[in-house]
Amino acid sequence: MNRDTIGGLAEAAGVGVETVRYYQRRGLLSEPARAQGEVRRYGREDLKRLRFIRSAQAAGFTLAEIGALLDLDASDDRPRAYEMAAGRVAALDRKIAELQEVRRALSGLATACAGSGKGPCPILTAFELQPVRTA
Repeated sequence: MNRDTIGGLAEAAGVGVETVRYYQRRGLLSEPARAQGEVRRYGREDLKRLRFIRSAQAAGFTLAEIGALLDLDASDDRPRAYEMAAGRVAALDRKIAELQEVRRALSGLATACAGSGKGPCPILTAFELQPVRTA
């Protein structure tokens, strides 16, 4: 497969072709013109941009936020990039605190479940299992 085709670009970035097309529809990645009916050719900058998008997603940024990051000028927009990163860190901290609370609660339920063989299971009763009703 030719590395500069959409398939080659996708493979080099570790994504599917449909992911590349989706990013193009969202305006995050440009779609090169066809040269006299040939297939579209992608370059090094396209791969770099695609990897940036994937890395930013892995850091928890939304596609809208990634679009804003891509629009920033690397030399002039440090305060805005910092503000966006600090916001993402704060959101991650809130999520971590929420997950730690869920972990504590579930751990307590697991301990209670293992501690006594009598009565209903605390895990199941905590989630209030209800039979599914069909109309």
